[in-house]
Amino acid sequence: MESNEVGELHEQHERAREGSLRSVSFTMSLLAVLVAIVTVLGHRTHTEAVLQQARASDEWNLYQAKKIRSYDTQLTVDLLNSRPVRDAASSKVVAGYTAHLAKWNQELNEEQVKAKDLEAEVRKSERHATRFDLGEALLEIGLVITSITLLTRQRPYWYLGLAFGAAGFGIAVWAFLIR
Repeated sequence: MESNEVGELHEQHERAREGSLRSVSFTMSLLAVLVAIVTVLGHRTHTEAVLQQARASDEWNLYQAKKIRSYDTQLTVDLLNSRPVRDAASSKVVAGYTAHLAKWNQELNEEQVKAKDLEAEVRKSERHATRFDLGEALLEIGLVITSITLLTRQRPYWYLGLAFGAAGFGIAVWAFLIR
């Protein structure tokens, strides 16, 4: 075998190896796109959780304000009822306050239910965000491990990167299934 034939065989072998790495490059591109998508979904879900937490806090603040108003009104009714002299005007005021108290107590229960529902939504969004974060991390790990294949030319790294990528994608999809 002549030296130029050896050189040609070496070039053909290198081209064959380069062609076999196309699937690795494609996998890396696909993983990079999936990382970007899952990252955006995770950020949006975190933002949604923060906004929902603000709404829940607002609802609890409204509940607290109504609770204070109800307590103050109850105190006023108790003071008016403790007066020794009662006339028609004070009886009318006490009746009006008592009617308001009944209405406000009903509203308090409704506000409390709303606030608890909003808190449940916050917890749900946080669970979604956690899954997106974990999926993102696994996809990034898969991308890095797959890139090692290009440096070492060893296929096991590609398979390991695919496994991490599949796990990350599965966990990110799982976030959509949480109810």
